[in-house]
Amino acid sequence: MTPQAEPAPRRRAWLALLPLVAFLALAALFMTQLMSGKDNSVVPSALIGAQAPSTDLPPLDGVGLPGLASSAFAGKVTLVNVWASWCAPCRQEHPLLMGLSADKRIVVTGLNYKDTPENARRFLGSLGNPFAAIGVDATGSTTIDWGVYGVPETFLVGKDGRILYKHVGPFTPESIRDDLMPQIEKALAG
Repeated sequence: MTPQAEPAPRRRAWLALLPLVAFLALAALFMTQLMSGKDNSVVPSALIGAQAPSTDLPPLDGVGLPGLASSAFAGKVTLVNVWASWCAPCRQEHPLLMGLSADKRIVVTGLNYKDTPENARRFLGSLGNPFAAIGVDATGSTTIDWGVYGVPETFLVGKDGRILYKHVGPFTPESIRDDLMPQIEKALAG
């Protein structure tokens, strides 16, 4: 036997264990993430702290409100809600937006995403209109600039035009109380 023949079986044994070691490492990583208690519905946004994207959307015909323009954010704390009439979760959160629109310290605006004007008007006619302005993004290009993953999504824009907070999915009373309202209070104070 030559001395070179002996290390080969050990090396093969190590290579055979490599997939098991990799699997165990990945399983430990996934388990750590699952057990961390972190809310997986929170999607980080690269836009937090950045200027809101330049926005100049036409108004929703027949509603009598202005379109959505980024110039309207100046000096106001603004909530920009991305919604559509075909979106079931938008219908679910709508009463909460109606409640938020009663707070005159903030401006609630809507960005209507890939919707027909008739359906959008019908949606607002049956559920009420919480919006001070509604911009229509028929092609979805503006929502891409905002980093929207789906509807509904809501952005809080500060008085300086910077995005301070992003909420993905429909609001719940708890998410408004625990997440959004503290952000609004901070924006109003700053």
